[in-house]
Amino acid sequence: MSRLPAIRTEAATGKAKELLEAVQAKLKITPNMTRVMANSPAVLQAYLSFSGALASGALDPKLREEIALEVGEQNACAYCVSAHTAIGKMTGLTDAEIGAARDARSSSPKDSAALEFARQIVAKQGRATEADVEAVKRAGFSDGQIAEIIAHVALNVFTNYFNNTAQVEIDFPEIALRHSA
Repeated sequence: MSRLPAIRTEAATGKAKELLEAVQAKLKITPNMTRVMANSPAVLQAYLSFSGALASGALDPKLREEIALEVGEQNACAYCVSAHTAIGKMTGLTDAEIGAARDARSSSPKDSAALEFARQIVAKQGRATEADVEAVKRAGFSDGQIAEIIAHVALNVFTNYFNNTAQVEIDFPEIALRHSA
């Protein structure tokens, strides 16, 4: 059971209700994570704004999901790995691609470089080295795309920490973590 309550849309008021209704209208579901975030409309608004802005960025939707899977696995966030497995399938990722992403690998050498870069950002707590940045540049990523990879890592660290701390109940088909924290 979640440490913070999952706010039901019909019981919400004000900004929380407005935001939850917007999530439902866009996704056709209201994930428990957003329902728990609705305890603070500011938190839910921040998440929706950040993820919405990045959704219109330069990175391919599949790569965005692969980054989410890799970061979620590293941070032992069962909610996020489960959610991004389901969402990743909707973007066209196969089971094999999902499994590889959780290990910072891809059949695409370019995407593998992005996933390894994401892994290094998390492992080094945001202190990627010059060599880490040069490796992702050599793989063909522009400065703007590198900035987006960093931002996707930050967004996913936020949701990982939120879900792990709040112990949000998983409302997607549950995926077992490979390593627990």
